[in-house]
Amino acid sequence: MSEASDKVSGVSELPLFPLPMVLFPGVPLPLHIFEQRYRQMLDDIRNTNNLFGLSYLEDASENDIPPAGHVGCVAEVTETQTLPDGRSNILTVGVIRYRIESYVERDDEYLVARVSFFEDEPEDSDALNASAQEVAGSFTRIARAVRKINDERANLPDISDTEPQRLSFLVAAAVELDTNAKQLLLEIRSTSERLDRLREILSLVVDNYEERARVHELAKGNGHSGKKFELE
Repeated sequence: MSEASDKVSGVSELPLFPLPMVLFPGVPLPLHIFEQRYRQMLDDIRNTNNLFGLSYLEDASENDIPPAGHVGCVAEVTETQTLPDGRSNILTVGVIRYRIESYVERDDEYLVARVSFFEDEPEDSDALNASAQEVAGSFTRIARAVRKINDERANLPDISDTEPQRLSFLVAAAVELDTNAKQLLLEIRSTSERLDRLREILSLVVDNYEERARVHELAKGNGHSGKKFELE
């Protein structure tokens, strides 16, 4: 049993927090809790396991609810800052994905669902590592270009040796994508398929980012690239 599966061992019902965002396993997410029903949810899970389900819902302010079959990610509350007026700033980390089976009829102000948990299917490690190296390489190129564009000087962390499934979630969370596209990546149960999708996405934009970074560097040098041009 994985560490993620161990954390939800014995859990069959999960409080839900629908939001217009997607959370991936292993990825941190800060949240500001201000609605009364979610203040109550936070109080309730503090007394149990500090777990709730974050489900992507495009307009979470409406009365729509995620349907049966919806895939979300369990969030574990790791830090809480309670404000004087009862609001809270919390830090959560994605744990494991779940599928909504049905809803529990209770008197709670927030949604509670019966859920099943899942992880990616086992696959050949050599093939996964090769795909992960390609994705890590393309993502690092983009990250370097973005730092140049933003004039950032801090060193990038080395992600080349990151375990393939974890890498796929980290990159899916970080890359600029439509939220619906991120939700589709979350639902995939094959690490290799998720890495293939990410490789395709990154390959379409990496050259553009690097060209923008090159132009930015030229602009900083008043347009002088250091090369001599001859006019015929």
